[in-house]
Amino acid sequence: MNLNSIFNPKSIAIIGASTQVGSVGNDVVKNLVGEGYQGKIYPVNPKATELYGLKCYADILKIKNKVDLAIIVVPAAVVMTVMDQVVQKKVPGVIVISAGFKEAGNVELENQLIKICKKHSIALIGPNCLGVINPIIKMNASFATTMPPSGGISFLSQSGALCTAVIDYAHKLDLGFSKFISVGNKAVVDEAALLEYLAADPHTKVVAMYVEQLRDAGKFIAAAKKIIRGENPKPVIVIKSGRTQAGASASASHTGALAGNDVSYQTLFKQAGAIRVQTSGEMFDHLRVFTHSNLPTGNRVAILTNAGGPGVLTTDEVIANCLTLAQLEPETRKKLDDILPTCANKHNPIDILGDAPAQRYQAAMQILAGDKNVDSLIIILTPQTSTQIKETAQAIIALKKQTKKPIVVSFMGGDLVIEAVRALRRAKIPALAFPEQAARSLAALTKFSLNRSKVSRYFSFADVDKKKVEKIFAAAHARGQTFFPEYEALEILSAYKFPLPKYYIATSAAEADKVAKKIGTHLAFKIISPDIVHKTDVGGVMLNVEPAQAGKKYNEMIKRIKKQVPTARLVGVLLMEMVKAPGGTEFILGINKDSNLGSLLMVGLGGTYVEVFKDVSFGFAPISEQYALKMLKRLKAYKILTGTRGRNPLAVNSLIECLGRLSQLATDFPEIKELDINPLLVSEKGAMALDGRVVIEL
Repeated sequence: MNLNSIFNPKSIAIIGASTQVGSVGNDVVKNLVGEGYQGKIYPVNPKATELYGLKCYADILKIKNKVDLAIIVVPAAVVMTVMDQVVQKKVPGVIVISAGFKEAGNVELENQLIKICKKHSIALIGPNCLGVINPIIKMNASFATTMPPSGGISFLSQSGALCTAVIDYAHKLDLGFSKFISVGNKAVVDEAALLEYLAADPHTKVVAMYVEQLRDAGKFIAAAKKIIRGENPKPVIVIKSGRTQAGASASASHTGALAGNDVSYQTLFKQAGAIRVQTSGEMFDHLRVFTHSNLPTGNRVAILTNAGGPGVLTTDEVIANCLTLAQLEPETRKKLDDILPTCANKHNPIDILGDAPAQRYQAAMQILAGDKNVDSLIIILTPQTSTQIKETAQAIIALKKQTKKPIVVSFMGGDLVIEAVRALRRAKIPALAFPEQAARSLAALTKFSLNRSKVSRYFSFADVDKKKVEKIFAAAHARGQTFFPEYEALEILSAYKFPLPKYYIATSAAEADKVAKKIGTHLAFKIISPDIVHKTDVGGVMLNVEPAQAGKKYNEMIKRIKKQVPTARLVGVLLMEMVKAPGGTEFILGINKDSNLGSLLMVGLGGTYVEVFKDVSFGFAPISEQYALKMLKRLKAYKILTGTRGRNPLAVNSLIECLGRLSQLATDFPEIKELDINPLLVSEKGAMALDGRVVIEL
């Protein structure tokens, strides 16, 4: 696909250009002409001869010259007829503003649109969208009433209405944009494709996204890492709607029960390296800081204020967001002693008192900016009787020209500070309303700067038996089977070389005695039934059974289960070697298939109370060894793994390897809907999978 034909076209045809003022087809032509787009504009309307001084054409095939971009604003029922002409004209880029496709229930019509675009390699934005804006070339190919100032932000949105609100607000905040993209239904071009394109766009410095729903986590993560961790790293800031859930869906696994919709997205954004914000206000704060700041080289912050209370509030927010207060050099403190009043606080946060004039601010700022222990500055001003507000703003503007260190400002107040704030924003200095916001946005900038590591390799094991699992799943498909209880799940885990104890199936007391002798040690008994998911709840688990008692205990279990669950189909009992692992801890591994995003992996503290403690973390398959370790470090139980209160550390590397094998299994078999390994017993010597279940899609 040629996305450049959409964002930098030399010629545009508007199919459905209208002479009716106020209509979408009229507004698109008016915006292109009125905003000063310098390329060729071809209105297509068989009933008109001229529109805004431009010749109208009966159809796109009547245009003799090449057309780079076609904007379609006709009823949905006519779009495919128009697309046939677009194909004949060999137009590489299309924006379908028209609604009436998948969002209105016309899925087949949208599928036809997708098919023709893919067949002819046409890049398509939409359908059901606002359009596209490129302020750099003064192209407003949308029906938005205004165009934002040009700058370094690219904004992608699933909401066209939000686009128009952001454009309007951007003027107030002096924020400039390089691209404005209403993605609509994302029939062909989605967020991942746009991130790939923007990674190489010289005008884009920051990407902001409003997301309702994404597809294919792996594709999005790869595209995000390309733009975030490439040769010219660019941050991606995301606001996602639909964070709450009315209720969790029923699930056959612990993983499925714990992996809610927002958990999936939170995991996706973390794994991709995107910065998630919770509110529109926070998004704008971040955009100002990211757009108008150099990247800090460390996380040490100096706070300068003329009021103690805001300084303390800012300190709390700095620490809460993983920044640190800079330890000032002795020479710095001496210089501050020379210029500040005796009562001023010369220790970070530096309080230069409420009577501080602009000159005191200027001197203190320059001293702090020169300290090698200071990576960034937060400057706070409260309007007091002797405060020189405008002059202090000018001092900050002058300092900005002298240092590469990020400076984030909070002039607290309303009418008294508004003119100074406007001056700061015109000078491309991020001025936020409150210092806590300044600290949060600076923390996000710092985290981005320090975490721009290169993409690592995914797990890949050569010893797995993929063909064995393919046969198991093929046979299951033929039978219409979707659920694999433990005794069948263990065969799948064995094929992918998960560490397993010895196990056998007994269908009678006599067979249990025979198997017990073969194993030769204490046993765990587990009922086998396709109708029993959680065995412990119905007395379907016995531990530490002596081999000599195997037959007797077999009969006891069968009798108990028939009484507890009389309708359950009983296959037999799984006899498993009791693993001796003194000091071992039970963990859980799992897979949950998100219908849109892909296979979500889970690791956490396991056992019977996994859904009580909910000490779990997630990652989308495939993952790397480095990301597996990150998943473990997010757990409260990580302290158990590394050793705490005199306990020896457990085999972390064995747990990481199991996570890697799980990642490869999920990647090789995306039809796995749910999977639990619980418990996975982790000891000092290694890990051992003691139980498992699998659910697949037909």
